[in-house]
Parts: sequence; C-alpha cells; structure tokens
Amino acid sequence: MVQPSRVVAITGASGYVGSRLLRQLEEEDMEKLVGIDTRPPPLPIHNIAVYRRDVEGSIEDILRRHRVTTLVHLAFSKHLGRYRREIRELRDQNRKLLDRVLASSLRAGVSQLIYLSSHTVYGARWDNPVPLTERAPLLVSPEFPYGYDNFLADQTLDTFAEENQQIKVAVLRCSPVLGPGAHGDLFNIFLQSRPMGIRGFDPPFQFFHEDDLARVLTIFIKRELSGVFNVAGDGVAFLREVAEMVSGRITRLPKFLAYPLVNLTWALGLQRSKTTADLDVLRYPALLSTGKLEQATGYRPHYNSLETVTAFVNSFLP
Repeated sequence: MVQPSRVVAITGASGYVGSRLLRQLEEEDMEKLVGIDTRPPPLPIHNIAVYRRDVEGSIEDILRRHRVTTLVHLAFSKHLGRYRREIRELRDQNRKLLDRVLASSLRAGVSQLIYLSSHTVYGARWDNPVPLTERAPLLVSPEFPYGYDNFLADQTLDTFAEENQQIKVAVLRCSPVLGPGAHGDLFNIFLQSRPMGIRGFDPPFQFFHEDDLARVLTIFIKRELSGVFNVAGDGVAFLREVAEMVSGRITRLPKFLAYPLVNLTWALGLQRSKTTADLDVLRYPALLSTGKLEQATGYRPHYNSLETVTAFVNSFLP
C-alpha cells in the first residue's frame, strides 16, 4: 500500500548516494525534502530545506521543525585510519553518529528510519553459503573496519527496532554501488591503484547501480517498508573482468607472499588501501540472495552487475 506524501530527511545528503537519492525524490510526490550535511548539495534541488550541519550533535530540532516522517541515514565515515588508534576513533565516531540520529528520531516522532548498510557484514569466509540470505550469521572480521563498523550499526539498529516498534526500521545490506556518479568515492580505488588478486582465485562480485539504489530507496520510503534486506544486482562480475575493464591489468600474488607483504607494507605505513582482511575478500566473496527484496518491492534492477561496472567505466572513458 502506497503511503501519503512524506517529508524525507537525509543525513549525508550531499554525498554520492545522498545526492542521487535527492534527484530521484525530487521527481516523486514528496511533501518536502530536508538535506543535512556539512556541504551543500552538488546540484540544485527544488522543495528542499538544506542544513549545513554535522550530525555529531542533535538534529531533533530539524526533524521537529519540518515534521519529518522518514529519515534516511547515510552519514558514515568510510576513511581508513593509519593506525589502530585512528581506526578505533573513527569507529567510535560512527557509533556516536548513529546513536544521536536514533535519539533525535525517537524524540522527534519520526515514523521510519532507513540505514544503508553493506554486504561486508557477512564476512569473507571459505564456508559462506551461496547465496547468503538475510538469516545468515554476521561474521565480518574486526580487521575489516568498514564491514565491522556496519556490523556494529546493524546490531544497534536491531536492538533499537525491537525496543521502539512504533518506528519502522529498514536496513539495506547493499553490494558495492557504482555508476556514472561514482568517481568521487571509487575512482581512486579502481583506477589509481593496481588491482591485486590472489593466484588461483578469480572471485565473483555483485554490484548495484546508483539509479537502481535510488529507486529502491524511494520504494521503501513511499511504502514505509521495514526489515533487513539484501540488495544487489543480478548476476556477477568476476575480478578479472573488472580489472581488465577498469585498468587493463591485475597483479596476482601467491597466498604465501601476498599476506606477509600486505602486513609489512601496512606496518611500515607504505600503504593504507589493503589489509589482510581485504585479501580474504579477494578469495571468499559474499554473494547475496535478493529474493526477499524482490518479494517485498516487486523491483527488478535495470542493470545487472556487469552492466553496472560497464556504466561506471564508460562514464570516464574519452
């Protein structure tokens, strides 16, 4: 059942996913949009109230002022710390951000909260079932900061939803998002570093197109859906295919050399793009079942995983 027009607030509204979602919602029958970020939206958006604010503090006043019905929480630090102390500080920052957003939402009477999580919460393990359903255990290693921080958020939201059932909480465990707008977030990762692989492994990956994600989030908002859902494009793209399309080359190292090398270069501060947990991802991918999402929304992605990578690559080719 489609809900009446809604007032939607987005934290991290000027980021990659947030700005794409704003453009999508601008085309929908929303009463008002509220963008909360330290930066202004990259493009003009009609019918929006913009707040240049860090969500480290309370946003209850904003939510109350506009009678926000749905809050989409996208403010999340993805930066790698150089040392374990910095990783812990960033982890604490993400936890505090979420705690304050939840407290503000509860006090302001928000009726729906949507959190964009990651497929990495399942962990990179040799015994991962294929595909992983939402009932699979969350076994991500603490040595993989991005995935582990999302795991902690997942646990917090599960408890919050149980204790505050008047708020509909949706958690979307999404595969990597790509598309023409992804340059800022993923350009350096894919283009300015030589992709590394483990000899004897050519793992499959799932991707989700930015346009598909914006449409899925809009469906969740308009129907006020709740629950935990896997989100991924159809099919897979193998590491070799991705590397060949993006950079045309890949460095494959034997396992006995790759792990000590990554440990050493990390310890010496020579690189901060890969840990041994990242190498595990290159051996044991987490492939998602999206049957629950399709059943709840009726949505089928417009782009499969390989088409999503192709759209990303074509966006910066001359």
